[in-house]
Amino acid sequence: MVSVTGAAAHAVPPEFVAGFPETLAEISSSCRALTRTERESRRALGEQAADAGFGLRELTAEHLAAARRAWPHLPGVAAAHDTAELRRVGSAVLAALEVGIAALAEGHDRAHRHAVHRAAAERRAFVDALLYGRSDPGRIAEQAERYGLRLADRHLVAVSVAPAGDSYDASHPLLRRVERELAGRFGDHDGLIAPKDGRLVCITPTTQRAVLDAFVKLTSSYRVAVSRPHSGAPGVVRSYEEALSALELADRIGLTATVLNAADLMVFPVLLRDRAAMADLIRSVLGPLAQARGGAEPLLETISAYAAAGYVNAEAARRLDLSVRALSYRLERITALTGFDPDDALQRYTLETAALGARLMDWPARPL
Repeated sequence: MVSVTGAAAHAVPPEFVAGFPETLAEISSSCRALTRTERESRRALGEQAADAGFGLRELTAEHLAAARRAWPHLPGVAAAHDTAELRRVGSAVLAALEVGIAALAEGHDRAHRHAVHRAAAERRAFVDALLYGRSDPGRIAEQAERYGLRLADRHLVAVSVAPAGDSYDASHPLLRRVERELAGRFGDHDGLIAPKDGRLVCITPTTQRAVLDAFVKLTSSYRVAVSRPHSGAPGVVRSYEEALSALELADRIGLTATVLNAADLMVFPVLLRDRAAMADLIRSVLGPLAQARGGAEPLLETISAYAAAGYVNAEAARRLDLSVRALSYRLERITALTGFDPDDALQRYTLETAALGARLMDWPARPL
């Protein structure tokens, strides 16, 4: 990216002012305006100076100084016979100076925009390669150093999802707010925050968990998932996939939590590891619910709500927006149809496990 410090602290080399005093000398005699070619020449020099690391302030100051030094020696100034003619010459020279410096600024700004776009494209390419594991690990590790990541460490990944109808990108105000607040609180931290596929991703070493926790707090207005820690570049990929899986799982089973920890959801992949056994459990335990008036879904929802309420009738009824009497009737129907009593400690575990499996496998909407 173009730097406005460092090299800019040194004097601007003469080649970036080359030809300007001569142009002013010629204009002092003819009182003409800068030509299009001359303006483009200044733009090109402004762009080259920016690419070389010289700031616009120093570049402008050098052009003004060159004009000041040249003024007493300009042919038009020396040949002026009266004040009116000198004023006319001065007006033409100042107009050329104004237009020339404006052209310098245009070229300098153009170089900055190009540099920003290049840096953004390089950052996107790096994030893609890092999160999808599509590049040589050694090369990824080398690139990661530029973004403050040491991939030999253990890292955590958090992925934040925008509310429905919104999408996070490089220009989203939340991204700028998060970057500003984290920089203000933690200064130079070893973390990477970037938009990816409409989401915001935060990668931090486990030694800087506070940075990730702050990111989660700032972005959890809708939903954010946090991975388990893993090591190396492959570990970052694994952590990213864990966070994505947690978000997907939350959507599938209707979790309402805004912050999801992958470690808390490990039981669900275990439940689905043997899909045939889980399908058999669902058919055997919950299959009879399909005979109920209104189908299996209301009773399946009742099992899940009763478990989530800690098997407290009043709380489960509140969650389902039912009376306690209506809830009791549903529980009786579940027992009658399945043969499993939700109030029996062992049988309720079987019902709850089958209900979790049904939500994971989208039953009864999707036949087993």
